[in-house]
Amino acid sequence: MRSLESKDIWNEIRSDLNFQLLNGKLKFARERLLMRDAVEDIVRRTTTDAVYDKLHEEIVSLEILPGTKLSETEVARRFGVSRQPVRNAFTRLGNEDLLVIRPQKATVVRGFSMERVSLARLVRLSVELEIVHRAIDVWDPSRAEKLQQNLSLQEEAINALDLSAFHALDYDFHKLIYELSGCPLAFEVTLECKQKVDRLCLLSLEKNSEGPSIYQDHRRIAEGLASGNLEKAQGAVRKHLSRLDETIAFIHKTHPHYFE
Repeated sequence: MRSLESKDIWNEIRSDLNFQLLNGKLKFARERLLMRDAVEDIVRRTTTDAVYDKLHEEIVSLEILPGTKLSETEVARRFGVSRQPVRNAFTRLGNEDLLVIRPQKATVVRGFSMERVSLARLVRLSVELEIVHRAIDVWDPSRAEKLQQNLSLQEEAINALDLSAFHALDYDFHKLIYELSGCPLAFEVTLECKQKVDRLCLLSLEKNSEGPSIYQDHRRIAEGLASGNLEKAQGAVRKHLSRLDETIAFIHKTHPHYFE
């Protein structure tokens, strides 16, 4: 009787051990699946970012022109990825008003909208006037020198007729003023507005006189900051951003098919 009781006990122990072992394997398998899903999600998001970044660059730089049709399948084949990250990238670009996504129809690079451009200009002007006001309060020789370094590079780009480099330096010039004023996050707020007219700005650089004129505006803004003259600095900002009036008229005349 005692022997049977011992055998039953050992059988129960073995059964319990087997259950724990099986439960451990199942737990390990679940963890592996969760880890695999997490890795796949990271890869998917990384791939989406890569596709988004490249398409965004090409749209803003006008390498891909307004009105161009984009196919998920063709873009996926071009990048060597599945359609899902391309679809995600399209959604992000659509949210930024750079693509028009219509179910069951072709996705198209959005044209310029007069209404959106006007609103973006209003927001940007309002914020940049305040940024210049704040910059005046903290401006010093070290800040002036950093801005001057950017201006020197702008001059070199103009002399070399490197419009792409000048466009990038124009972007950096404004961003630098936000940073030097102590309000770097404010640039992120206006960035979306700025992007809505970036393609317009790039097209405006096709005019031979536009690059040097923009450069001179930048010099006047820098001079106003360096002298502590708020009226001069803000006046230069207003004149600089008002050039978009001429820009829009020029582009509408030469590229009317780019507008919605």
